[in-house]
Amino acid sequence: MTAESPVTDEENPAQAVGDAGVKGALARFRVMAYIVGVGLLALCFGMVMNYAFDEGQYSAVIGPVHGFLYIVYLVAIVDLALKARWSLKGTILVMLSGVVPVGSFFAERAVTRRVQQGQAL
Repeated sequence: MTAESPVTDEENPAQAVGDAGVKGALARFRVMAYIVGVGLLALCFGMVMNYAFDEGQYSAVIGPVHGFLYIVYLVAIVDLALKARWSLKGTILVMLSGVVPVGSFFAERAVTRRVQQGQAL
């Protein structure tokens, strides 16, 4: 009996979708996309409270936390991009989705669909 090793096609990342590395990277990306999206909405709330009602304590707490989580989000994107063989342009566009309120939610759905279908970004 011989154990067949999975053959991946360098031109088609769809072969790699079944790989545990891509699945794990996609799961980490999805979790971070939701966390960053909610954090950015909370930061927007904090900014409204700061400038409209002169309550700066919300922004003072939420801002640094969101900043740290955004860096973790970027690391998750780079991890997934390397494993799923994304283009530089696609990677940068997904990274920028984290600076637009609710953008990370839309990016998460689009990225998940494309990675599961084996399409490159």
